[in-house]
Amino acid sequence: MASGGETRDGVTLTNLDQSLFDGSGATKRDLVDYLDAVSDRILPNLRGRPLSVIRLLRGQEAFMQKNLPKYTPEWVPRTTMWAASSHREVTYALCDDRRTLLWFANQRAIEYHPALVAAGSPGYQTHLIMDLDPPEGGGFAVAAAAALLVREVLTAAGLAGAVKTSGAKGAHVFVPIAEHPIEDVAAASRAIAARAEKLDPALATTAFIREDREGKVFLDSTRAGGATVVSAYSPRARPGCPVSFPVPWAELDRVTPADFTVVTAPGLLGSADPWADAMPGPQTLPAELIEHGHTIPVARVQAMHEGKRRARARRAE
Repeated sequence: MASGGETRDGVTLTNLDQSLFDGSGATKRDLVDYLDAVSDRILPNLRGRPLSVIRLLRGQEAFMQKNLPKYTPEWVPRTTMWAASSHREVTYALCDDRRTLLWFANQRAIEYHPALVAAGSPGYQTHLIMDLDPPEGGGFAVAAAAALLVREVLTAAGLAGAVKTSGAKGAHVFVPIAEHPIEDVAAASRAIAARAEKLDPALATTAFIREDREGKVFLDSTRAGGATVVSAYSPRARPGCPVSFPVPWAELDRVTPADFTVVTAPGLLGSADPWADAMPGPQTLPAELIEHGHTIPVARVQAMHEGKRRARARRAE
């Protein structure tokens, strides 16, 4: 067995004493130990969902893996789905159990990005998600303030959600929803973003084109359909190896993403599962919210047309 190796749940773990990546402040053992410690908390967020992971092999750049490699053990659960972005059938893993999670950890899979839909119900996503992305140098405090704007809009619409750090710079708001067509979920997301922007246009923006954001927090309402979002409790391949971590709404303005890492998070959690505890039950989206959203152009499409218009204007000059 390679240096620093052992076996857990039938999975041979190798090179555990190696640094995870430059600036991680963690070893591969720290990653394995962390995921093992929180397996009963992270697995409910991964189970039954097509999974994409970000792997970071020694001496290489990080990369996102969707399609399972040919050497994947037969016992790893999987599902085949059409990927619109790559225009092909993709065989995704279903990380349904501790053994599969440990196998991924040994593959140096650091980040876990489950689909918004379950493998058996690809036409319905389970959560409406708002991604709050602070501007360069803006810090987490402005993302937290924008998340509170989103919460204000949700409350006014009779909805409730939970919030977590993204583990990078920003925050994610999750709203569990009943079955709605994905187009309606996307529309409701646009409406929530537009209303949050209206509450404080000096802080937040729905501008999809980065140069139009003017140093404001981007309210990203595009997490719908075939999109993924990093799971609660997932590590991130960033300096210090932070973790996407649930935060009570009342404490959102008192934390930073760096407070939660693969080294510190297990001790902060103990035996608790704050993400499950904070998450309300599935909710029906108000019809007026959906109707409002359908009057708002899809951000990516609008940005594409605007980009072409600006290119034509530059050529004309």
